[in-house]
Amino acid sequence: MKKTGLPPIIVCAVFLALSGCAKKGGETVNIGAIFPLSGGVAFYGNESRDGALLAAEEINAAGGILGRQIAFLSEDDEGDGAKALNAFTKLTTRNKVSIILGSSTSGATMAMTQQAQQNKVLLISPSATSVDVTAAGDYIFRACFIDPFQGIVGAGFAYETLGARRAAVLYDAGADYNTGLAEEFKREFRSAGGEIVADEAYQSGEVDFNAQITRIKAAEPDVVYLPNYYNDVALQAKQLRDQGLVCSLVGGDGWDSLIDNAGDEVLNGFWSAGFAADTTDPLGKAFVQSFQSRFSRPASQFAALGYDTMMLVADAIKAAGSFDSTAVKDALARVNGVYVTGNIRFDSSRNPIKGAAILEIVREGGKLANAYKTTVNPK
Repeated sequence: MKKTGLPPIIVCAVFLALSGCAKKGGETVNIGAIFPLSGGVAFYGNESRDGALLAAEEINAAGGILGRQIAFLSEDDEGDGAKALNAFTKLTTRNKVSIILGSSTSGATMAMTQQAQQNKVLLISPSATSVDVTAAGDYIFRACFIDPFQGIVGAGFAYETLGARRAAVLYDAGADYNTGLAEEFKREFRSAGGEIVADEAYQSGEVDFNAQITRIKAAEPDVVYLPNYYNDVALQAKQLRDQGLVCSLVGGDGWDSLIDNAGDEVLNGFWSAGFAADTTDPLGKAFVQSFQSRFSRPASQFAALGYDTMMLVADAIKAAGSFDSTAVKDALARVNGVYVTGNIRFDSSRNPIKGAAILEIVREGGKLANAYKTTVNPK
């Protein structure tokens, strides 16, 4: 998979430049970030890192926070829990960081949550959607909606908008994200009156799904729900189409960048996202333009979530009037405002109450694109 984002040496130079913008005498504040900048899910990490970096640069250009410039210190966890924990230890001991953005995936984030809670380090993930992420305690937040909501959104969209009554599910049984979406989709689809006609699982690392797809085809579904990451979905969609299934495909935000890694087999595909790049919202449009100008590529939902995560932290610091992590987490819990990905406020488990966009994969100008379809808001 092609690695995206700035090369590490350039990123380091940017961080040094950010630190150097402040006067001498400790007038910077270290904010850490731990993302998968390499490995199989590097797209998510690089996008969120760059979104957060853009926010930090804008904050610094506007005078910083409480008179200090942000020194944004980023580490690579490669999507691995053990490496995420090592990066956490480095940032909190060597760099004395008490506020960390990350990680992108649920597993890597949960590898850090116990230590973050015990050490009173505010940890906020842009995109870790597993319901268990914030269970460690009140220092753990996220900027994205949770897995159950995505499963509910997918089921409701399949049943109500697509008119599906018979659904098949194919998911990675070894990953919390995938199983969380799958279970909620099945429950909600049945609750709406639909039937799950095929319930197929696989293990992480598999690339041949034809046995499962043969059984799915025999069940004659109206829709196939694929709550998996884009690299798996690209293979699954092709194998589904190769076996003659032409029904709609529906998935979650793990589909981000699917259009860059697949062909026309993903057409008639729909997925839930935290942000639509073709938004008409003025704040969202301004972000998309700024991101394009800064990084010479379109903004994804992960970039938008990274940007919002940094802005949420900055607003909480301002509201607290302090960089103390306890004061900041208390202020963050009270946030209720408009951000790039929509209005955000937190429930008692520090999960944001916000809507989800449904994007459709279409062909525009000779290439695949994600087009905004509708928004599903919490009930």
